[in-house]
Amino acid sequence: MTTRKHPHDAPEGEPREPATASLEAKIAELESAVAEARDRYLRLAADFDNYKKRARQEQMETIQHASADLIGRVLPVLDDLHSVLEHKPAGIDKSWVKGLELSVRKLEEALGTHGLQPIEAVGSRFDPKLHEAVGHEESRDHPEDTVVSELRRGYRVRDRVVRPALVKVARPPAGTDDTGTQ
Repeated sequence: MTTRKHPHDAPEGEPREPATASLEAKIAELESAVAEARDRYLRLAADFDNYKKRARQEQMETIQHASADLIGRVLPVLDDLHSVLEHKPAGIDKSWVKGLELSVRKLEEALGTHGLQPIEAVGSRFDPKLHEAVGHEESRDHPEDTVVSELRRGYRVRDRVVRPALVKVARPPAGTDDTGTQ
C-alpha cells in the first residue's frame, strides 16, 4: 500500500483534473489580486512621495515669502541708513561713521543670508519686471530705454522682486530722428 502525503491527495492513477483545475483557477485569481494590490501599492507610494515633495516645496515657498515680506518691511530702514551715510555732515567723528558703515554692512549681510540681492539697474536695459521708471533723461551717450540713473535701489529675494528699482531712462534728445541726427 502506498501512503499518501496528505489525506486529500487522490491515490495514484486516479484523475485529479476537476480539483486541480479549480485550484489552478484559484491560484491565478490570487496571483491577479496580488499583482493588482502590488500595482495599487506602488501607485500609492509614488503619490505619497509626490505629496511629500509638494508639501516640502510649499513649506519652503511659505518660508521664503514670509522672509521676503519681512525684508520688504526692513528695506526702508536700510534706505534711511544709506541716506544718512551719503549725507553725513562735515566734521563728524570718523569712528562714528565707520561704526555706522559696519552696522549697515552687517544688516546687508544678514539680509543677504535670506536671499536678498540688489537689482543692478544703471547701464542695463529697462525691464518693467525689475525697474519702475519715474522719469526720462535726454542722452546721446546711452541707447534709448537704458537706465541712466537710480533714484532708489531695487531688491529681489532669489527670483522674486521684493521692490523694483526706481529709475530714470534714457531718451534721445528732442529734435532728433531715429538715427540720432537732426
